[in-house]
Amino acid sequence: MSQDTVFGLHAVEALVLKEADSVLSVKIQQGREDKRLTKLINLMQQKNIAFIYAPRKELDNLVSGRHQGIVAVVKAEVEKDEGDLEDILQALTDTPPFLLILDSVTDPHNLGACLRSADAAGAHAVIVPKDKSAPLNSVAKKVACGAAEHVPVIRVTNLARTMKWLQNFGVWITGAAGEAELDIYQTNLKGPMAIVMGAEGSGLRRLTREHCDQLTKIPMEGSVSSLNVSVATGICLFEALRQRSTKSL
Repeated sequence: MSQDTVFGLHAVEALVLKEADSVLSVKIQQGREDKRLTKLINLMQQKNIAFIYAPRKELDNLVSGRHQGIVAVVKAEVEKDEGDLEDILQALTDTPPFLLILDSVTDPHNLGACLRSADAAGAHAVIVPKDKSAPLNSVAKKVACGAAEHVPVIRVTNLARTMKWLQNFGVWITGAAGEAELDIYQTNLKGPMAIVMGAEGSGLRRLTREHCDQLTKIPMEGSVSSLNVSVATGICLFEALRQRSTKSL
C-alpha cells in the first residue's frame, strides 16, 4: 500500500475529522503537552485512532518541516481526474461553479497556500496539470492547514483541453497576466467562472493564455514588479468572492 504523511496540528485535525479511515498510524512527540494537542488526542480517541508516543528525533526523521509534535501516516491519496471534475460541476445545481486553475505551479508550499485561499474563498475545486505541477504531498498539506481535505485537487492530462471543456460547460475563464488592460477590480468575476494563475516567475503559458476568455491584472503601485503566486491567488479569489457576494448586479 502506498503511504504518505500528514503533519502539524491543523492538518492532522482536519484529516481526523474528514478522513479518519485513511489514517494508518499516528506518532506524538514524547513530553509535549499543550491544550491543542490534548484536544486532538481526545478527538483521535473518539474516532478510535490508535497512536503512540515517540522521541522528537523520530518525528523529525519522518518529515521535513515543523511537525508541531504530531505526524500521521496515511494511505496515499488517489488523485482525482477529469471525470471527478464533471461530477463536482454536475452536483452544483443551485450554485455557479467557482474554480481555481494553477498553471504549472511547482512549489508545494505555494500549492498549499493556494489551496488554503481557495478553501477560504469558497472555491469548489482546484485544477492542475499532471505534468510540471507540485504534488499534493505532506508539505503542501501542512501549509494548506486542512484545506486539502476540503477542496478537491483535480489533475488533468491536458490543461488547455480541460479549459475548453469548461467553456463548453458554461464556465467563463479569467487568466491573471501582467499585460492585461483591465485590473482585477474592473473585471467581472461573477457567475460560473474559473481563475487561472500562472507559474512562479514565468506566468501563464502561451497556450493557457490563449484559452482564457479574458485577462486581468493586479494593480501594482510599489517598486516590485510581481507578487508570489499564492499571494496573487488570494487577491484574485477574494475579489471574486466579494463580487459574488454582492446582491446588486
